[in-house]
Amino acid sequence: MKCATHTEVDASGFCRNCGKPLCPQCAHDVRGALYCEDCLVAALTGSAAAALPRSNAGAAAALGLIPGLGAVYNGDYTRAVIQLAIWAALLAIGITQAFGDLTTLDWLAFGFFPVYTAIDSYRAAQARQIAAAGGPSVAVGPAPVGAIVLIVLGVLALLGNFDLIRGEWISKGWPLILIAIGVWLYLKRSRA
Repeated sequence: MKCATHTEVDASGFCRNCGKPLCPQCAHDVRGALYCEDCLVAALTGSAAAALPRSNAGAAAALGLIPGLGAVYNGDYTRAVIQLAIWAALLAIGITQAFGDLTTLDWLAFGFFPVYTAIDSYRAAQARQIAAAGGPSVAVGPAPVGAIVLIVLGVLALLGNFDLIRGEWISKGWPLILIAIGVWLYLKRSRA
């Protein structure tokens, strides 16, 4: 495929906003995403509606049932990689039984993670729709939750490899995790 501007030069990428094929001379890299000059100028002059393509929240939620795909639909590739890494880690931990007594809990997390990614994709698409309509700017960047989940999964898998999380206290005490999450969510809601 040839560049939209320089028809004699092969395209090396596509504009993230309008999808126009771009050669290296026409591509403007902004934090890992390529933009054409027109879309970049529209974004810099404050025309947010032209800078952000509209996302259908329902389509984003449906695609979000496959971890990472909803984030790709919303144009958030970093979040897509994080979601895919978490889902793959949950699968690997379940297969290898690295959590020992918590393997059942890992499989539950693996099964319910697509529900989380669908909700996350839906909310990100809604935020993009609001921004495209000229509403208040809402951050749709990657949440630190993904990094925290990866760290926790890694620590738990490492502890499982050293047989430090096996034992009766784990098999009987795991509901404390659910209680802690519930208390945290309650406190977060009550502050808002």
